[in-house]
Amino acid sequence: MDPQIDQALDAVGPRLRTLRRQRETTLAELSAATGISVSTLSRLESGARRPTLELLLPLAKAHGVTLDELVDAPLTGDPRIHLRPLAGYGMTILPLTRRPGGIQAYKMVIEAKSPRRSPELKTHEGFEWLYVLNGRLRLMLGENDLILEPGEAAEFDTRVPHWFGAADDGAVEFLSLFGRQGERAHVRVRPKTKP
Repeated sequence: MDPQIDQALDAVGPRLRTLRRQRETTLAELSAATGISVSTLSRLESGARRPTLELLLPLAKAHGVTLDELVDAPLTGDPRIHLRPLAGYGMTILPLTRRPGGIQAYKMVIEAKSPRRSPELKTHEGFEWLYVLNGRLRLMLGENDLILEPGEAAEFDTRVPHWFGAADDGAVEFLSLFGRQGERAHVRVRPKTKP
């Protein structure tokens, strides 16, 4: 067999273990999600069993990664990202991040005259950063009721009751960075140089 293929397949086990731990999933939970036995999953992660396509496909799906990412396939030179939008309830969400764990990036579009007009404040673990591209975004955060215009941003702890939607009958497009463990977006600027 080609040494590059051997090397790629040998690296799959540790990558599977890392992905599972990042998602804080047990072998038993992963087994239930994929239909692959716990012993097979354990042997795959330890490198005692060679991965096959029949095993890798359900694992890639369960971990939310592409098969190429799972086996660390070399880039093909095609820079396009194949987005899979999620649509419903007057909103389209385009995931921009292609890896599990860490900060996730999304482009969100709330349609004109969306059913998301009536605020329903929610809380959950994490930290979110929003940046408005087009339209006007209404953000309710605790006691605050804010209107964000294009070019404006907001960041907040998602344990604070919050809701967002279109501020008027028009559509709104914005970017969202979200970290489940409370990771914050860090903006770095160059220090001013003295003349």
